Amino acid sequence: MAQTDMDSGEDGGGGGEPEVIAKTSVLGGFTESTEIRALISSLPVVHENIVTLESAIERFLVIMDRYQEQPHLLDPHLEWMLNLLLELIRSEQSPPLLVHLGFKFLYIISKVRGYKIFMQLFPHEVADVQPVLDLLCRQDPRDPETWETRYMLLLWLSMTCLIPFDLSRLDGHLTSDPSQTREPIMDRILAIAKSYLMVTDKSRDAASVLVSKFVTRPDVKLKRLGDFLDWSLTTISQASDQTMGGTVILDGALQSLAQLFKHGKRDDFLQYAPVVLQCLDQCHVAESSQATLRKLGVKLVQRLGLTFLKPRLAKWRYQRGSRSLAANLSLSQSGSTVQAVSPDMETQSQEEDYDIPEEVENVIEQLLGGLKDKETIVRWSAAKGIGRVTGRLPRELADEVVGSVLDCFSFQETDNAWHGGCLALAELGRRGLLVPSRLPDVVPLILKALVYDEKRGACSVGSNVRDAACYVCWAFARAYEPTELKPFVTQIACALVITAVFDRNINCRRAASVSDHSVSVSGTFPYGIDIVVAADYFAVGNLNNCYLSISVYIASFPEYTRPMIDHLVAMKINHWDGVIRQLATKALHNLTPQAPDYMATTVMPQLLPIALGIDLHSRHGAILASAEISHALYKLANQNNRPVTELISSDCVDGLKSIHQRLMRPAVCSLIENMSLSKMPFKDDPVITGWQWLIDDTLKSLHLISPGPRDGIKEAAVSALAALCEQYYQPQPGMADPQMQEVLVSQYIAGLKSTEVLTRCGSALALGSLPRFMIHGKLHQILSGLQQSCSQREVCFTEARRDAAKAMAQVCVTSGVSAQGGSDSVVCEGNVSAVYGALLDCMTDYTLDSRGDVGAWVREAAMTSLMEVTLCVVGTAPQLLSPDLVNGMMCSLAQQSAEKIDRYRAHAGSVFVRLLHSNNPAVPHIPHREELLAIFPTEGAEGLNWNAPSQAFPHITQLLRLPQYQYHTLLGLTVSVGGLTESTVRFSSQSLFDHLMLIQQDAAALGQFSETLLHVFRDNLRNDRVSIPFLKMLDQMLARACFDTFTTDQDHQFCVDLLSLCKEEIKKSKDTQKLRSAIAVFCGLIQFQGEVRKKVLFQLLLLLCHPFPVIRKTTASQVYEMLLTYDDVIDPDVMDDVMTSLSDTNWSEDVATVRTHRNQLCDWLGVQKPQLVAKGPVQ
Repeated sequence: MAQTDMDSGEDGGGGGEPEVIAKTSVLGGFTESTEIRALISSLPVVHENIVTLESAIERFLVIMDRYQEQPHLLDPHLEWMLNLLLELIRSEQSPPLLVHLGFKFLYIISKVRGYKIFMQLFPHEVADVQPVLDLLCRQDPRDPETWETRYMLLLWLSMTCLIPFDLSRLDGHLTSDPSQTREPIMDRILAIAKSYLMVTDKSRDAASVLVSKFVTRPDVKLKRLGDFLDWSLTTISQASDQTMGGTVILDGALQSLAQLFKHGKRDDFLQYAPVVLQCLDQCHVAESSQATLRKLGVKLVQRLGLTFLKPRLAKWRYQRGSRSLAANLSLSQSGSTVQAVSPDMETQSQEEDYDIPEEVENVIEQLLGGLKDKETIVRWSAAKGIGRVTGRLPRELADEVVGSVLDCFSFQETDNAWHGGCLALAELGRRGLLVPSRLPDVVPLILKALVYDEKRGACSVGSNVRDAACYVCWAFARAYEPTELKPFVTQIACALVITAVFDRNINCRRAASVSDHSVSVSGTFPYGIDIVVAADYFAVGNLNNCYLSISVYIASFPEYTRPMIDHLVAMKINHWDGVIRQLATKALHNLTPQAPDYMATTVMPQLLPIALGIDLHSRHGAILASAEISHALYKLANQNNRPVTELISSDCVDGLKSIHQRLMRPAVCSLIENMSLSKMPFKDDPVITGWQWLIDDTLKSLHLISPGPRDGIKEAAVSALAALCEQYYQPQPGMADPQMQEVLVSQYIAGLKSTEVLTRCGSALALGSLPRFMIHGKLHQILSGLQQSCSQREVCFTEARRDAAKAMAQVCVTSGVSAQGGSDSVVCEGNVSAVYGALLDCMTDYTLDSRGDVGAWVREAAMTSLMEVTLCVVGTAPQLLSPDLVNGMMCSLAQQSAEKIDRYRAHAGSVFVRLLHSNNPAVPHIPHREELLAIFPTEGAEGLNWNAPSQAFPHITQLLRLPQYQYHTLLGLTVSVGGLTESTVRFSSQSLFDHLMLIQQDAAALGQFSETLLHVFRDNLRNDRVSIPFLKMLDQMLARACFDTFTTDQDHQFCVDLLSLCKEEIKKSKDTQKLRSAIAVFCGLIQFQGEVRKKVLFQLLLLLCHPFPVIRKTTASQVYEMLLTYDDVIDPDVMDDVMTSLSDTNWSEDVATVRTHRNQLCDWLGVQKPQLVAKGPVQ
């Protein structure tokens, strides 16, 4: 491809102008000619094997597709590629499959280069006619595998039809036997063409090309033209577009007629044109439900119109002078200009003195109707037809056509009509048929089209209209002299810049950017080159970058400042898309320094009435815009040490105070925040009470708000509270209003005990947002409330625990750290342990509900909070961190770094490494710091992708060598190795087993690992989150002989303890997954020697009579496999009997039946028979 587009998502970007790099891959030539030659030469060999055949086709496709955008590079190589493939096709030794393969390759080449160019290279001598025709006749038109063969043969036949000899000469003596008849070649070709016009594949397109070449031959035209047209019109009349077959037939007939009237001579077809037009009218092709048929109907109608009119070039058209850039530049330097060419009136009147057929009016009417079609392909074809037909009309009639096109631009018309009208105007402009005198009528309509956006339900339509309007501007810039456009260039420039920067649709922004470039080349575009460089094709791909960065640069040019502001106020702050409204208000904030007086005196008075209006979108945008502009004006006033009230009138200030009376929570919260940041003189004003009530009510009512906007509203309320407290609840610097402090802190702590989880969330975040002076003296009370909220493990309060963990860190960081400070004001020795205890407790939250592992939200928040608090404490008073606190934190992070969910593993790993590498100053008491730095070196830590199991687990399992981390790391690895995600299981288990292989010869290390393994199992008995994955992991370990060293000892304690724990785990369990995993573990334990083996067999035989049939069957199957694997378990004399019993018994039968077989197995294996325990009477 010529240019590789960079990632341009609508949601990226931000402040600052990014460095946009355009990756270009413009090809310099066809560099794979040697490989293509070898590929074609190898076809006789590779076609016999389906694998090599598909590989060859795929490689050929990959190479050819590279030249889709630069197909002309193939031109020097087309001939030899064609000759090589035709050589294979013509060879008598080539089997049919190889012939079809050759045509498939020919089709791939023609698809890239275009059939019109490629078909000209086919050999078209007299000797080629008969072989090509015979080969085509032998094809099966219904074979879906060989359509490329038929397609290329039809194109080849189209070329052979151009031989300059009468086709009757090729017939010779048709037969020497009068009793036999042979069809003439002319009739054979015509029959072939007709038959392929009705097929369902792409051969139909090639057949229409064949018709256009063949029927227009002089000899065929005399004998068969009338008959073919009769056949086509009959076919059209009889076919119905309501069936699939009828649609195909109509498609072929209309295509062939359109091609005929395009390539045939006017004198030959003029007599038939009225009949064809009448047939189209009677069949109502324009009203068909099939877009393709309507498009072909429009195409045919325009060709009929061109047939009715003489093939002449309108002398009255506008002709631009020199279009050479070098010539224009040289003329501009010399001060002269190239004048547009205008014919004298006498010549013009002579040229226009001829009659126009009546049918032309019908043609133009149908084309104008096509401009309003609901499908783009139909409108585009109609627009081209309008341009072509208008070019042959006298000036007066052409002007009427232009007037009819302009009628499309009515607000009573749909977006389809506007789009079609834009396309038609662009075509008329390109062809010089839109005379400059019409520009005053046209330009205002185009400016309206550039901002056309019609709301439909929850979205809008009109992006295609705006895109087409950009195309009109591009066409006009190329068609007219700069002097003709000079009166309109400022309007067009502003409209294009606004579209390029502020349009919601990326395609429209890019189209406007390209049009900007075309208009700027004219030299009359104000600051054109600078703007084109800033808002180029790639830069406008990022919506945030457009609104927040590029717009500021362009607005620095005075011609664009006010139009951009006016457009945002008029069109964007009331946009249906909330993201656009928010970006527009941020853009107004950024543009305020460019025109502060205009914003204060004109824009603000416009916004305040809208902020109290009834339209929700407009009200929301106006409130946000008022807030952002006020804050921007405050910044400007502050720079000059002036109060903001000098810039904003008293009426506007009063208007801002009245906004809260009409609730729109997120917008008004933003207003409160910006008013507070702007230091508006509202202290002790009743409006503050109203604002505080609004914030409190919002935080209490979060459960009444729909889930979509809830988080945004919550964040807006919390941000507003922080700004409001900072500005209006601080009578003196660093001193809180005692009354408000007591009210707010008590209120939010009480909210932490609400029965509504979202009220708890809002209260926690509100406490976390309080400024330092509001926390002072209340820290103990706040932390106690948050700790209590974190400790409540009810499932319904998961989000509250998450937000309480976040708030705890925010409170600690805000209040600051002091080793000798009071526990009611700062983080100190008296409260640091409680803070860490609460956060570490949150790290063990594994709450599950219908949404999955919701406890992960709490763990993630706790990890972040631990990092923030630790870095804060280390920076001020590192002595507060005891070894136990740091050890607990790092071990918990190590466990989370080894768990199965990629996102939370990555977060834990990044926090772990961040704390490890922190050196300003370093975190004290980290266990095994030197070993950890060797595992996670400073220079390589940034490149480690924790999200990728293949990268994370090889590093994490190295922590198993460190005693302090072994238990927690193994606990985390357990749920990963025994999990469900294939990639996580594969890489975690492989890393774990690699570690076990390394310590196989180290008895002490293996012993310590086995003790830790039992410790993990013992601590998590009956905890299904850990125990089930643990059993799966243990099964893999035993299967891989990881404890082979222990199997030589009689009744090794590890096996004894493991068996005991497994029995305890499955005792009275009804979980089939757990039972199946335990069965696999029991079968693995059979490899241990001693009395323990008998106990394992007893457990397995006990499970053969489990109440669940599936467990009985699984046990029998696993025991069978176990006995095959470990042949020393039982006496060889009874081996066959045991194996037969296990395999032949129907273990799905009732327990009483299978118990007999189980007891027989006990006798053969020498194991005590399990005894039934009678249930005692119920007391």
